Amino acid sequence: MRVNRIQAEENRQAVIDAASRLFRERGFDGVGLAELMAAAGLTHGAFYKQFKSKDDLIAQACDRALETGINGWRRAAAEAGESAYAALVRRYLTPGHRGRVGTGCVIASLGADASRHGPDLPRHFEAGVKTFVEILGSALRQADPAATPDDALAAFATMVGALVLARAVDDDAYARHILAAAVDRLLPSTRA
Repeated sequence: MRVNRIQAEENRQAVIDAASRLFRERGFDGVGLAELMAAAGLTHGAFYKQFKSKDDLIAQACDRALETGINGWRRAAAEAGESAYAALVRRYLTPGHRGRVGTGCVIASLGADASRHGPDLPRHFEAGVKTFVEILGSALRQADPAATPDDALAAFATMVGALVLARAVDDDAYARHILAAAVDRLLPSTRA
């Protein structure tokens, strides 16, 4: 059965979406091509009609995850107005985000693996990190005009690191403590 161009593009997008979720859940090597294609409702044979290689799909899936995260941050910052910095910190450092590995921050989920997949993928992640830091920096300068770009970079590094640690531990109470400690350091005025 032949597939028209529109359907072929819809199928390709479905594979990218499925891969974006599954790679974040299980890592790049934790998911095979047959499983990726099945998750998109397609056969394994259709893969090479749409992608050059698994590495090609990995890059596109990570780009999709980065784009989704960045767009979410931009919306959240715009909705929060002058309290955008606090809103972004609180939105990121939650038990809910900890539990949503497949739809959460791709940098926290796959950042450590990016360098193991050739020289191109770290460039994709670098662009994403810079954009997240830019958004956070703009929000931080609204809250504190004396804040520097390095303050935003350190805040983002703290956020990602806290999420990685919270996901790495088994004890739910300790994971919540990790997230809360990071919020307390990044938003000291909210301490009780």
